[in-house]
Amino acid sequence: MKNEETNEQVVKSVAQAEQILEQEEALKKTPVEESSAAAQAPAGKGRRRGGERERKAPAKKASLTDSGLIEKVVSINRVSKTTKGGTRLAFSALVVVGDGKGKVGYGLGKAGEVATAIKKSLNAARKNMILINRRGTTITHEILGECGSASVLLKPASEGTGVIASGAVRAVCDGAGILIF
Repeated sequence: MKNEETNEQVVKSVAQAEQILEQEEALKKTPVEESSAAAQAPAGKGRRRGGERERKAPAKKASLTDSGLIEKVVSINRVSKTTKGGTRLAFSALVVVGDGKGKVGYGLGKAGEVATAIKKSLNAARKNMILINRRGTTITHEILGECGSASVLLKPASEGTGVIASGAVRAVCDGAGILIF
């Protein structure tokens, strides 16, 4: 049962939800990828024992858009809402956007498809940009950020030290122009 206006599907079981996700992934695969996979198979041998495995492409670091902003997708989560008619699946995306010169912002978007969720979060991140005070390629003073039980400590570093962080903190530092050597 598809709702024409919102492009969302009502799912009645977990198995049906997994089947829908598999169908979406199959639609995304292009014939060019299939022919290149066939070309990589060993000559004289058909399929490998255990079936063919898909090779994952290396993850994109950051993309530079036409406006000169650095965009990084931090996370994509599948979320669900249980309703009377079944389970509704959606995707939420967290994106960090920065210009590399001290302006950085983050955005969270949720939609029925991954691409739409990323687009919504990019728009939210562009609207939510703030200015970070920097001295050269580092920050000006020590900063302690806390949210719930999580805390992040940022300290100024000498030239050539680099950022010792991962995940969301590294994405924010990249967007703000705090360089990694």
